[in-house]
Amino acid sequence: MVGVGRNCGIVASCLVLMSSWLCSFLLVSHDSTRLGLAQGQRPPAAAAQVGMLLDLRSAGGRASRASISLALDDFYLSQPGSARISLHVIDCKDDEITAASAAIDLLKDYKVQAIIGPKTSTQARFIIGIGNQTNVPILSYTATSPYLSANPSKYFVRTALDDASQAPAIASLVKLFGWRQVVPIYEDSDFGRGFIPSLVDALQNIDARIPYRSVIPSVPTDDQIKAEINKLKTMQTRVFIVHMSSDIAARLFFIAHEAEMLADGYAWIVTDSVGNMFSSLDQNTINSMQGVLVLRPYVPPSDKLLHFPARFVSQYLRENPGAPYPANPNVFQLWAYDTAWAIATALRRTGSLTLGFQMPSQQKSNSSNDLSMLSVSQDGPMLIDAIRSTTFQGISGDFALLNGQQQPFAFEIINVIGNSYQTAGFWTLKSGLSTSLTTAPSATGGLKTVIWPGGSVLPPKGWEWPVTGKRLRIAVPVKPFSNPFVNVNKDETTGKFEVTGYCIDVFEAVMQEMPYAVPFVYVPVDISGNISSSYSEICRQVSAKIYDAMVGDTTIVMDRSLYVDFTLPYTESGVQMVVPMKENWSKSFWVFVKPIENVLWAAILAVFVSTGFVVWLVEHKRNRHFGGNAAQQFFNISYFSFQAIIATPRDQKLKKWLSKFVLINLLLLVWLLEKLYSASLTSMMTARQLQPTVVDMNQLMRNGDYVGYRGGSFVKDLLISLKVDEHKIRNYSSPDQFAEALMRGSGNGGVAAIFDEIPYLKLFMSKHCSNHSVVGRVYKTGGFGFVFPKGSPLVADISRAILKVTEGDMIVGIERKWFGDQVACDSQRNVLGSAAVITLSSLRGVFLITAGAWALALIIWAVIWFRQRRRGHATQQSDDTLAELAVEHVDADSRDPDERVVWTIGRDSHLVLRLLGNPPPQPAPSDEEPEPEQQPQAALGDGEAGEEPEMPLQEQEVPDSEGGEFRR
Repeated sequence: MVGVGRNCGIVASCLVLMSSWLCSFLLVSHDSTRLGLAQGQRPPAAAAQVGMLLDLRSAGGRASRASISLALDDFYLSQPGSARISLHVIDCKDDEITAASAAIDLLKDYKVQAIIGPKTSTQARFIIGIGNQTNVPILSYTATSPYLSANPSKYFVRTALDDASQAPAIASLVKLFGWRQVVPIYEDSDFGRGFIPSLVDALQNIDARIPYRSVIPSVPTDDQIKAEINKLKTMQTRVFIVHMSSDIAARLFFIAHEAEMLADGYAWIVTDSVGNMFSSLDQNTINSMQGVLVLRPYVPPSDKLLHFPARFVSQYLRENPGAPYPANPNVFQLWAYDTAWAIATALRRTGSLTLGFQMPSQQKSNSSNDLSMLSVSQDGPMLIDAIRSTTFQGISGDFALLNGQQQPFAFEIINVIGNSYQTAGFWTLKSGLSTSLTTAPSATGGLKTVIWPGGSVLPPKGWEWPVTGKRLRIAVPVKPFSNPFVNVNKDETTGKFEVTGYCIDVFEAVMQEMPYAVPFVYVPVDISGNISSSYSEICRQVSAKIYDAMVGDTTIVMDRSLYVDFTLPYTESGVQMVVPMKENWSKSFWVFVKPIENVLWAAILAVFVSTGFVVWLVEHKRNRHFGGNAAQQFFNISYFSFQAIIATPRDQKLKKWLSKFVLINLLLLVWLLEKLYSASLTSMMTARQLQPTVVDMNQLMRNGDYVGYRGGSFVKDLLISLKVDEHKIRNYSSPDQFAEALMRGSGNGGVAAIFDEIPYLKLFMSKHCSNHSVVGRVYKTGGFGFVFPKGSPLVADISRAILKVTEGDMIVGIERKWFGDQVACDSQRNVLGSAAVITLSSLRGVFLITAGAWALALIIWAVIWFRQRRRGHATQQSDDTLAELAVEHVDADSRDPDERVVWTIGRDSHLVLRLLGNPPPQPAPSDEEPEPEQQPQAALGDGEAGEEPEMPLQEQEVPDSEGGEFRR
C-alpha cells in the first residue's frame, strides 16, 4: 500500500508538473501570438527586453522587422558572448492612440528597457512623454518631423535625419537656378507642417519667398488633389517643392501629369520623404515624375551594403512566408538595421541590466490611470547615456548622435529620367552643391546637366504667364485735369477708355522689350482729394491683389516700398527749383569791363608793366628816351606800355633787338585780346542777358520768400524737412499756374521759386523756358517707377527691360514727343553761355609764351651785360669824361634860353651839338659838270675827327643822368 501510495504520489506530481508546463506553454503561446514575438519561446530572464512598434500591415513595417532581426543576428555573430535581446513586436497600425496603448502594454507586461519606434512623428509625440516618465529610451528611425527637435527629450533618440536638415540643400538649388519664388506642397500633418518653418528660413537667406502654400489633406481624395492642382496651374509661380508621404505624392504627380504641369517651364523638387521610398515606387508613378529633382540622404558604398539586399530579401521571405517578393531595401531599412546595432552595442557596454523597475509612490498608485501605474526603469539613465555615446561604422554610414539625433553627411540629388534616375549632384553643409563628393563645387553651377520636365536642358525661369488667359489688371490714376504723364479719356459712344501719356508710352515700350508676352488691360482709377494719398491708396490695393500693377507718375518713396515692389526708375530722380530770370549785363554801368574777368584784367596790367620794365632794362643805358629821374623813367615805362596797346611804337626809339623781340610778343597778346574783347562786348551789348533771381535755398530763406509746389505731391513734406515755414508754402496744380505765380513774385501774392520733381519741371520748362531757369541743388528721390505686389517675378524682368529702353534712343523720342525739344529750349535760356567771359585760363598759353620771352630776353641781356662788364674793366681809360656827340638841327629863330645853357659833360652825360640857322642851299646837279663832293659833317659821336662845318657852331652840354648812345 505504501508503494502504491508512493507511486500515486509520483504520478500526481508528474501530472501537476505536466499541467504547469502546459499552462506555461499555453500562456507563452498566447503571448507570442498577441505580441508577435520574434523568437518562439520566452527568452531567459537574463536577456534584455526591447519592444518594437511596427505597422505590420504595411510592407515597410514588415521590412523593418526583417532588417532589425538581421542586424541582431549579425551583431551576435560578430560579438559572441554579448547579452541577448528579446524583441517584443506589437502591431501599432498607423494610429496614435493604438501606438500609445501598445507602448504602455510593453512597459507593464514585459518591462522593456527600450522601445524601437514609433513609425510616425505624431505617434512619437505621444510616446516620448511615456519614455520620459518611465526612463525608458525611445528610438525612432522614421519620425523625421522638426517638431520633435523643438522640445528635446533625454530619452528620445532619432536615428533618422531631421527634415529640417534638407532645407538648406533645397535653398541652394533655388539659388543656383535664380528662382525668386517657390510654392511648397505638403500634407496637413505634423510631418508636413513641421518642415515649412525651416524651408521658409532657408529661402529667406537667399532672398526667395513663398507666395502661396499648397496644403493637401493627410487623407486626401482625388478630387481634393485635383482642385489644388488646378489652383496651382492658374498661378504665375512654376517652381514647386513637394513634401509628403510617398503614397500621397504618387497620386499628386499622376494628377499633375494629367493636368500638363510636368511640361516645359515647370520645376519640381521633392524632399527625401519620397526620395527615401523611390525604390518602392511603381513604374506609372515614375513615368509621371519625368524631369523631377529628388533629394535623399547619401549612403556611402561599402562591402556590407553591397551584400545587404540579398540577405535582407532572404530574411524577409523567411519571416513572411508566402508574401510577395519585397522591393529593394530603402534607407529606412538601413536606419532600422543601425538602430538595432546601436542598442546591442550599448547593452554590451553597460552589461546586464540588474536594477530593474521601481514601482511608483503610493500616492500615484492609488490613481486609476494606467500611466501613473507604470514602473520607472532604474537602468534607463545608464542605458540612454550608452546609446547616445555609441559610435560605429553602420550600414548607412557613420553612426554618431549629436543632441540625440543623427547628423546628415550629404544629400544626393537625383534626376528622374526614363524608367529610373541619374545622379545630378550632391549637397554638403561644407561644400554646398557639387557634381562629386570628391571635388569642389563646379564652376558651371554645381550640378550635372539636368533634364527638366518637358525634356528641356535649359533651367525653367520659375515664372510663366498663367495658361488660363488672365490679363494683368493695370491700375491707371485718373486726375481731374489734363496731365501729359497720364491722361485718360472716355469714348462716350463705345464706353471704352483711351489711356495716353508719357508714362504709358514708356510702359508699353518696356513691355515690348520683355522676353515673353504679357497680356494686360488698363483699369482707370478715379482719384480725388489728396493726390499723394490717393496714389498711396492705389499702391495698397496693388498690395492686396485688387490690381496686378500700377502705371503712372508714381514716385518711389520709402513708405510705399514697405508694402509694394517698385521697378527701376525710368525718369531722372530728384527735386529741384525753378525761378524766373531777370535782365542783367546789357543795362549795367560797368558793362565795358564785363567781357574780361577781373583776374585777367590784373594779369594784363601786370604784363604791360613787366614788358615796359624789361624794355627799360635793356634800353636805358644807351637810349635817351628812357632817361631822366625816377619819376620820368616810370612815366616813360607806363606811357610806352600804354602806347603799345593802341599803336606800334616808333622803331627809332628802340635801339636793341632784345627789346624789339619782347615788344613783338606784347603786340601779339594785345592783338588777340582786342579781337576777343570786341567779340564778347558786342555779344553782351546786343544779346538779351538774363540771370536767375534766386540761386539756392539759403537765399530764399534769408529773403523770407514764398515758395510753391505741385498740389498733392510729397514735395511739401520735403520743404518742411528743409526748415521752410509751412505758411510760406503755396500749392498749385498746373504749369500755367506755376508761371503766373512766378511772374507775380513773392511780394505780390506769388512765389519766388517753384519746387517739384525733375520730370514735372521738364514739362514746365518745355512751355516756359524763355524766362525761367532750373537752379539749385538736386534733392535726391526715387524717381518714377512701376508698382507691383511684393515678390512679383515681373519686377526683375521689367527692370531689365527699362534699362534697355532708357539706355537707348527710344526714351529720347518719347521725351521729345511729350516735353518738346529740350535742346532748343536750353539754347534759348542759356544766352549767357553764348556770351562767354574771357578768362585767364583760356589765355594761359599766350601768357606762358610772353613770360618765356621775358625770361629769354633777360637771360640774354644778363649774359651780354656781364661780358661787357668784364671787357670794360680790361680796357677802361683814364679819362672818365668820354661821351658821344649827338648833333641836332634846331630852328635858328629859337630863343629858348635853355638851348644856350652850357653844362659840364660828365661820363654819364650826352653832348648835343645844335647847328643854328638854315643849311645853305645846294646847287642843282648839272648834266654838264659833275656835282662837287660834299664833305661829311663832323660825326663826333663816331669818335673820328671831322672837318669844321661852314656854319656857325654853338656847343651845349646837355646833362643826361643815364648813359647810352649819343643823339644826333
